[in-house]
Amino acid sequence: MKTASKVYTALIFVFLFAPIVILLVFSFNEARSLSVFSGFSLKWYRELFRDEATLESVRNTLLLAVSSMAISTVIGVAAAVGIDRLRNKWLKTAIKTATDIPMTNPDIITGISLMLMFVFAGRLFGFANSLSFWTMLIAHVTFCLPYVILQVLPKLRQMDPALPEAALDLGCTPRQAFFKVTIPEIMPGIITGAIMAFTMSLDDFVISYFTSGAGFQTLPIRIYNMTKKTVTPKMYALATIIFFVILALLLISNLTDDDALRARREKKKNKVKG
Repeated sequence: MKTASKVYTALIFVFLFAPIVILLVFSFNEARSLSVFSGFSLKWYRELFRDEATLESVRNTLLLAVSSMAISTVIGVAAAVGIDRLRNKWLKTAIKTATDIPMTNPDIITGISLMLMFVFAGRLFGFANSLSFWTMLIAHVTFCLPYVILQVLPKLRQMDPALPEAALDLGCTPRQAFFKVTIPEIMPGIITGAIMAFTMSLDDFVISYFTSGAGFQTLPIRIYNMTKKTVTPKMYALATIIFFVILALLLISNLTDDDALRARREKKKNKVKG
């Protein structure tokens, strides 16, 4: 059984990571071929940094991802704190269910419904262009928000409720208690939620495709438009760079969670000793 489980695990990892390994290897291929590795070269990385249209789409994608991450993190933390403090069980359940809808709803349904809403609002208020960067930003915040709430809520439940109360007893105002006690305690959840929001926004294609306007093109939309002709190997180079950036963010997130866990264990040990 142990051997079978190891083989099964190995096959799962091969199935998941073999395409990524092939992408990484052939991003350094000298030729355009995806079947023959003719030699190591940084040619496609040089070509990538000369492609102004692709770099512009990368800048647009990063601007959108960072903006949606920042907004959804602030709103998500406030929403999680509000949900956690609700005492009505049925209202709390209803709000949590409504919050989860954008996360569980198919992307194409979310994209089409948001597009229809933006077009309706644009015509209602007489805007020349109903779809723009701002409509994409609202759409990205909409589907990133549940991921932030999902990461922050468990941290609020794990936090000792006596800590903010003790801060208030020691002379802190509610605002000071929130920023000096509650925020540091739930910071690992905030960081993880922010990273998830960033990666979800960076990766999104379907919702962006339906809510994007003329003159603002994200990287996934550009790559989709390129598939109508051909995807050049410089896209493999770009995908490799993005992969390592996301890998670094995941490592930071996991290290943050591990440090927070160690800190909580140390506090418990000190309390037992005391």
